[in-house]
Amino acid sequence: MTDQPVTARRLRDAWRAAHDPVAGVPRWARIAALAVPFTVLPAGLWRLPAAFDDGSGFGEWAYVVFLTVLSEALAFTTIGLVARWGEVVPRWVPFLRGRRVPPKAAIIPATLGAVVLTVLWTAAWVAEFAGVTLRGEPIPANFPTQAGGWKAATYYACYLPLLLWGPLLAAVTVAYARRRREAA
Repeated sequence: MTDQPVTARRLRDAWRAAHDPVAGVPRWARIAALAVPFTVLPAGLWRLPAAFDDGSGFGEWAYVVFLTVLSEALAFTTIGLVARWGEVVPRWVPFLRGRRVPPKAAIIPATLGAVVLTVLWTAAWVAEFAGVTLRGEPIPANFPTQAGGWKAATYYACYLPLLLWGPLLAAVTVAYARRRREAA
């Protein structure tokens, strides 16, 4: 029991060392990077109970859980664009530990992600407000927005933040690219 405060302090110190912004990161970029996982979290929190609610089979349940965890993990990687682990591979990564991350290895996927996310979520919301799915089919009657009331309001409150994911990622990527270019 006496080790717990020391262990907790070590974990907290290790977390800070890995995630505190590196020198030269603008304050706005740090805030934007930290905001990205929180733009994705509400959709996951809405999606998980919905997967267990309607008696879905194991395959659909596993897909929803996987999609939620993957989305949050990908959103979390944005923090790497402002933290040390986005410039130097952490010690715990086998074979690569301590090596510098080539700027293009972070900039290219982040840029592609920002473009895809911006286009995807913008198209999804334009389609939603037009009353059709991304495939152009009419929105099903059992879709949460069709129910109206609190169910629709909760859906919008949880999914509208996803519109920010792509633009926030793009802004943080530009800051990362500038900082790495100036450091080179």
